[in-house]
Amino acid sequence: MQATVKPRQVACPGCGELVEYSTANAYRPFCSERCKLMDLGDWATEKFRIPDATPPDLDESE
Repeated sequence: MQATVKPRQVACPGCGELVEYSTANAYRPFCSERCKLMDLGDWATEKFRIPDATPPDLDESE
């Protein structure tokens, strides 16, 4: 007898709504195309950043 596996539920990073994390959800881990595009826009406008500890390059003339 096989056990029925419940689909995994995750919170959408955009709005927090619980959504199924499976191949059936084309926007996973997001709930919709809107949330996915809003997240992409935040990265594009540099609202989200990955910190970098390396010092900035100095100009050759300095």
